[in-house]
Amino acid sequence: MLDISKRLLDGDKRALSQSISLLERNDPDGILVMKDVYTSLKGIYCVGITGSPGVGKSTITSKLTEIFRDHSFSVAVLAVDPTSPYTGGAILGDRIRMNKHYEDPGVFIRSMATRGRLGGLPRMMNGVIRLLDAAGQDVVLVETVGVGQTGVDVSNVVDTVVVTLVPEGGDSIQTFKAGLMEIADIYLVNKADRPGAQRMIHAIDNYLSTSISNREWTVPLLSGKAVTGEGMDKLYDAIKLHYEFMIETGLLDKRRRERRLKEASGIMEEYFSKLTNQLINNDPKLKSLLSMVEDGQVEPYSSAIELLNGLSYSLEWGGNSPP
Repeated sequence: MLDISKRLLDGDKRALSQSISLLERNDPDGILVMKDVYTSLKGIYCVGITGSPGVGKSTITSKLTEIFRDHSFSVAVLAVDPTSPYTGGAILGDRIRMNKHYEDPGVFIRSMATRGRLGGLPRMMNGVIRLLDAAGQDVVLVETVGVGQTGVDVSNVVDTVVVTLVPEGGDSIQTFKAGLMEIADIYLVNKADRPGAQRMIHAIDNYLSTSISNREWTVPLLSGKAVTGEGMDKLYDAIKLHYEFMIETGLLDKRRRERRLKEASGIMEEYFSKLTNQLINNDPKLKSLLSMVEDGQVEPYSSAIELLNGLSYSLEWGGNSPP
């Protein structure tokens, strides 16, 4: 076992930060750490706070952190930010509201870059959550980047999804069509003191009553004002109820099994995509075929099948002629 793995399992925050950095850099030692600590995982509980830009996700995350700490839970916050086009790192969002938690030894805060992922979350997010689990954290709050209505990757990472909206959230009909609305375990209308709040709440309530769903869980619709803390205790209670519901019904285990499978499949797809590009770049015949497709000389669909057959041949014989 690596020394960093031992320190991580002992709850060393510096080892935790270093391990996360290894994953972000795709360092081979990061994979070794993951293998070292895997059998020690207990199953950290994950809550995702998502929604469009400006809905108050940072404030909600900060308030929830405070409430979880009041209940003696250690909390990790993963705040996802856009990727810098220059450095590839995170363009840090407004973390002023989290400042009061930085001195709390029971809180671990990490900003992470999306690294160009359209779904709003970096690829290694599941791995980072396992590292937090290994370090002994009780709860992780994942605050997604403001990706609008298409950022549904969070549902493949967390156990409970809180979808946050505001009264001036735009055309409610278009909002309800979006995938973001469909992944919610809890709805929260934040900034509920603003004009149009009741109209938004009524529209969501109508959506919930008319939408076709086979869910056993009745999705709660909450309202509040996170900046003052109003409604945040009710949000905490709803998260707790959803956790208890998933334990009782076996849904928590089912979701986690599905997530592990999706994660492994996603990593393999990414690996094979890179391998495909390498094989094409190293095979003049395959490169030539793609150039003909690009120039419109051959039909793309049949050419892609031919290309795949060529790749299968290269994989089987390592790019060499058969013996």
